[in-house]
Amino acid sequence: MIPRYLINFDLDDLPCFSCDLVVVGSGVAGLSTALRAARRYRVALVTKTTLTATATKFAQGGIASALGADDSPELHFQDTVRAGKGLCEEEAVWILVNEGPRRITELIEEVGAHFDMADGHLDLTMEGGHSRRRVAHAQGDATGSELEACLIRRLMYNKRLKVFEDYFAVDLVTAGGRCLGVLTLERDTGTLNYLQAPAVVLATGGMGQLYAVTTNPEICTGDGLAMALRAGAEVADVEFLQFHPTALHIPENPRWLISEALRGEGAVLVDHRGRRIMRGVHPMEDLAPRDVVVNEMVRVMKELDRDHLFLDATAIPAERLRARFPSIYRHCLEAGLDITQTPIPVSPAAHYMSGGVITDLWGRTRVRGLYACGEVACTGVHGANRLASNSLLEGLVFSWRIVQDLERNLGEAAGSVGARTGISYRKKRGHYPVDVNLLRRSLQQKMQDCVGFRRSREGLVEAGEFLKKNRRVLEVAYMAPPGCEVQNMAILAEMMVKAALLREESRGCHFRVDFPGEAEFWRRHIVFRLAENGLSWELRPVGKMTDTGYDWSEELSGESPAEEG
Repeated sequence: MIPRYLINFDLDDLPCFSCDLVVVGSGVAGLSTALRAARRYRVALVTKTTLTATATKFAQGGIASALGADDSPELHFQDTVRAGKGLCEEEAVWILVNEGPRRITELIEEVGAHFDMADGHLDLTMEGGHSRRRVAHAQGDATGSELEACLIRRLMYNKRLKVFEDYFAVDLVTAGGRCLGVLTLERDTGTLNYLQAPAVVLATGGMGQLYAVTTNPEICTGDGLAMALRAGAEVADVEFLQFHPTALHIPENPRWLISEALRGEGAVLVDHRGRRIMRGVHPMEDLAPRDVVVNEMVRVMKELDRDHLFLDATAIPAERLRARFPSIYRHCLEAGLDITQTPIPVSPAAHYMSGGVITDLWGRTRVRGLYACGEVACTGVHGANRLASNSLLEGLVFSWRIVQDLERNLGEAAGSVGARTGISYRKKRGHYPVDVNLLRRSLQQKMQDCVGFRRSREGLVEAGEFLKKNRRVLEVAYMAPPGCEVQNMAILAEMMVKAALLREESRGCHFRVDFPGEAEFWRRHIVFRLAENGLSWELRPVGKMTDTGYDWSEELSGESPAEEG
């Protein structure tokens, strides 16, 4: 049984901070939302460690948008939908590609982001699945770091904004179908706090740490997605966990990402004999969409009985390679690899969740007052496989739309959150001797072995049995983040395994060896909710993902809802 809350509480006993908006997460989606919202509202920005410990910081490639003279939103739309393998919500994609250029212009003109230039224009590069050079980048291969730094500089001196670093968001407080705030654990003291607000934005990033081999930092344990599920939100497309083809194949956690832009500049994938593995596999060869590249890499590695291949960038002039990819060059050199002379050992690694918490076109979830943005959200733009460098763009575009919706609907609720609602929750908890660190490592390895890129019914059933045997971890009340993280990981792993078992086809990031082809029947989203007896699911056709309606007709202020718990 998945508990409604991970921790017992009584709001009347907790330290409380009241504001107009709580933003959970400090990647590009969270920072963009907080920065824009703080122009008008009192905002609390919560991050589980430090402001800069995010996946955004490691985003190397850049931001894709139709900015070139030979490009257009229509072409960007076509590439995005083609990569998404029939599961993209086209209305959301149109919003992404049409509003994207303006959001990037705002980054430059209002936030002060410095993108790389060439001859007075943005130096646009090519990445996998794109038909044009449309990826803007910064500091060569440090785009995410540049954007994060610029956004943080802009918001640090805003008096309407309060930053809560080292505050772990445990659960969303709800009553009467409305989100009222966030329960947080202060890491240093273990104190449980209540951040009260009429609106909350989840921007907590991904869940790559469910796998033993990932490009995601250690904080990416899917906490926001699990919180939203427990609070009553809908979740979709979680079987589409994208693996990045080219992570540096050396033993480090997380794995260092070798940007797709390197292939955009001429690097090629080769096997141990120097044979180009993508030649003849896809018309775009090494710049095929990620799912195609990973599938061929896995096939070749299995055929050769190897655990990695190579990315050969030696044909790129050495001076150009060092200047264009300084971070990659430096990191590889520290590992004893001169990429101007030697091919780079690479292998696929868990990278990006294409699904997440379902939102409408304004970032609203099924729970009134709760928004989601960035990797934690499922806007429908990615479908079954995210197009390279659309992730930062999605965070920028939909964070802007969330703030627009807040300005229309937050209304009189801003500045008048009101008294506490008297909500409490009590559940009998077990005291099982669970080593959460050992369980975390075991879960990661089981997911890697059984729910990786290539899946089978046998492996998925094995993963399900493992999770079933360890379900008692959900009955324990942990007053520390590591235990809560493992509980969230166990919930999400169960949902991913269920979705992967249900989808009896291969599409995008989801490949079933026992169902190797696409099936027209499965042009549907698998949508999960939390029911009394556990997870419930339904199939929802493409184009109908939010047909249940996230229209918050009632104002976000109003009467205090009935007690829950």
